[in-house]
Amino acid sequence: MSDARAELAAIFNRLGIEPVEIEHPPVHTVEEALPFWNSLDGVHTKNLLLKGAKGSLWLVCVPTDRRLDLKALAAHLGAKKFSFASADTLMESLSVVQGSVSPLALVNDKSGAVQLVLAKDMLAHPRITVHPLVNTATMSLASGDLLRVVEATGHKPEIIDFDALASG
Repeated sequence: MSDARAELAAIFNRLGIEPVEIEHPPVHTVEEALPFWNSLDGVHTKNLLLKGAKGSLWLVCVPTDRRLDLKALAAHLGAKKFSFASADTLMESLSVVQGSVSPLALVNDKSGAVQLVLAKDMLAHPRITVHPLVNTATMSLASGDLLRVVEATGHKPEIIDFDALASG
């Protein structure tokens, strides 16, 4: 187990959280993961690390079926524009590879450089599924527990109503 996975397990233990976890072959896209996720209860997520024009980093976590208007999101968050962060930036900032990104990776963001954005409608579901730092496993957590874990990493998520953003 990596140091980060051990730290994550320690956070779960300290907070009294018992996630449901499944292992599966490596997946790199939502489409590849969906057949394995059928056995897990929860809203399934896609996670994007976005880079602002001035180098700021945003981790955006939304339901898999959510389409994102990056221009509207950037304007809402006060960024000039967003681009997708490179694999190198992903490794440098969150210490994970593409396909393994999730809010749990914030355990590796010791400097607090990454701002988390969560979809409000996703949090309304009882459970959320995310990768635990690897793309060979997926966890189902109670929505409130995911928020508690994120806060335990020292991050405060920005919760956005993407439906209102789209119509605004």
